[in-house]
Formats: sequence, structure tokens, C-alpha cells
Amino acid sequence: MSSTEPSRQRRTALDAVHRSLGATMTDFAGWDMPLRYGSERDEHHAVRTHAGLFDLSHMGEITVTGPQAAALLNFALVGDIASVGVGRARYTMICRADGGILDDLIVYRLADGAYLVVANASNAQVVLDALGERSAGFDAEVRDDRDAYALIAVQGPRSPGILASLTDADLDGLKYYAGLPGTVAGVPALIARTGYTGEDGFELFVKPEHAVELWQALTKAGEGAGLVPCGLSCRDTLRLEAGMPLYGHELSTALTPFDAGLGRVVKFGKEGDFVGRSALAEAASRAETDPPRVLVGLVAEGRRVPRAGYAVVAGGEAIGEVTSGAPSPTLGKPIAMAYVDAAHAAPGTPGVGVDIRGSHEPYEVVALPFYRRRK
Repeated sequence: MSSTEPSRQRRTALDAVHRSLGATMTDFAGWDMPLRYGSERDEHHAVRTHAGLFDLSHMGEITVTGPQAAALLNFALVGDIASVGVGRARYTMICRADGGILDDLIVYRLADGAYLVVANASNAQVVLDALGERSAGFDAEVRDDRDAYALIAVQGPRSPGILASLTDADLDGLKYYAGLPGTVAGVPALIARTGYTGEDGFELFVKPEHAVELWQALTKAGEGAGLVPCGLSCRDTLRLEAGMPLYGHELSTALTPFDAGLGRVVKFGKEGDFVGRSALAEAASRAETDPPRVLVGLVAEGRRVPRAGYAVVAGGEAIGEVTSGAPSPTLGKPIAMAYVDAAHAAPGTPGVGVDIRGSHEPYEVVALPFYRRRK
């Protein structure tokens, strides 16, 4: 779908499966997606203790191929993509010329001169357009492959055992942020050890026509392991507990990677120029002399839940803003991520609260993430 066509709600290849399971559906970035199947709290706990099955087919896949594919991606993105080995993946960002974040991405190197760029659903067209514009002068092709893939994730401590029962791929040798081609339940797939839950897990890129078959095979394999289908609602609380940023909340065009505390993804030492280099160099210098607000964790002392946009306060003054907030099923308390002034960012800083409808509710400042899985 081009950016000039009227928007229409899209459905994944698993839409009928979700409805047969009684999922509550919701619009997300133009896609009709499962929000939950039953209790989002139960789904959340299943991923933390056993395993969860997700349909992520709304994500945006863009293939970049050609002799200068690596050079193009090094120019278009802030990371050093040319240094990524075949079969590995890298978290990176695409920025505007002024340094503002257009999206955060995962880039997989599939082969020499072949890369898969995975963008957030809400930004897929923006990223596709930007890569297309930035490809001028490079011997490389940028291809919209959003319709070529369905994406299914199995996440949680029991996910390796579930997947191992369906594939001969070397899962033990598959590192975090790596991917390899293989078959799962007879279905050809790119098997990636990536995820957005804070748990071990895998993301499986397959052709849409194989999605139902694979979902059903995973469901059957997980019957004795506590695997449950999971919707977008628990995906959000899982990533929040893991301190993972969400575009439109912790990341936006109003922020540079340095403003977001993610300056480490910007690789000034890579060969050649890249879009946003000069602005990002200024942002890096500015961050050293005039620290930007810091992304911190907040844990409620009471029961009231903070939401995005609520002011963080101290001494009656606004010192920051909540970017994401929700009840934490794992901690049993409301939690939030927020950008706060550096002077109030240290864990345990006293007197910090959140303005919830005019009431300043006390919150403890903590280091992110809220939750870290046991290795």
C-alpha cells in the first residue's frame, strides 16, 4: 500500500484463528490485531513462567539487496551495519537529518549483500520511503516485503524446548540477536532469537500461507508446556517491565538517540557519512555538557496507575513526564517509564511523584529495567 492510498484496516493471515480463539480485536497502526484472548494478566504471567505465542505480522519487513546494500544501510541508518556478520542481527535507528528518531529497527544480515530491515508497524511506510530516497546513487534495491512475511513469536523460558520439538535447527548454537534459515514443523522459516518481552524466545518469519499451519503446530507442541496465545496488551506490559522503549512513547522525532539515553547505537567511527551525522554529533556534545532528561523507572507506592503524558513532580514543580505506565503483573504494583531532569534521576531520589488528576502520588525512582530474567 503506498502512502498516497487511503488507509484501510489490514488483517493478518492468522485473523480467522484469532477470532476462533475468542480474541478481543483492536486497531493498531491500521491492522486488526488481537488485544487479548482472555486475561491479559494470565497471558503476561504465562510468558514470564512458561511461554506465550504472538502474532506480530503487522511489523514492517523491508529487504535491501545488492552489491552496495551494506553501504546504503550504513548511510541511511545510524549503526554500523557493514560490520554485522551473516546470520546476525543488530538493533539500530533511522534518524532525520536533524537527528530526530524516525524509528528504531532490527536489521538482519541474511547473506552477503542481503539484509532484512524490520520496522515498527506504525512507521513501516515512513522507513520504506526514507530508505528509498536514501538509496539514490547506491547499487542496491529497497523492496517492500510487508506482504511477503507473516511473523510469529514464541517467547518465555519454555520456548526453546517447544521450538526444539519442531525443528532440527541448532537452537543451542543460536545466539541472542542472531537468525538462521531452517524449517519449523516442515515450514521454511527465518528463525531469529529476538523478542520484545524480556524473556528468551524466538521470532519466526514465514510466508503468510504457512502461518496458520505453523501457529497450530506450535500450539500443539506447547500443550504440555503451558503455552498460551498472547495479545498486544500483555506484550506492552512485558516490554515495559523489561525497560524496552516503544516508538511514540519513549522514542519520537522530537528526540535524538542521545536524548533517549540510547546514544550507544550511533556509530560515528563507521566508514563514510550518514544521515544526521552532524546533528547527532552536536547532540552528543550537548549531552555531555548539558545532560538531557534521563529515562528512569518509577514504582508506585500506592495503587493509582500513571499514564503517558502525566507530569512527574518534585517539590511542587514539574521535573519530567511519564512516557509509559501500567500495572505490573510481575511486581504487583503500578510502574512507569518517564523522562526526568538529571538532578532527580538517581535511584532512590526522595520526594518524587506523579500528578494523577491533580493528586501528587508518591513514586520511587528506580533503575531500568524493572525486571531482568534469570539466565
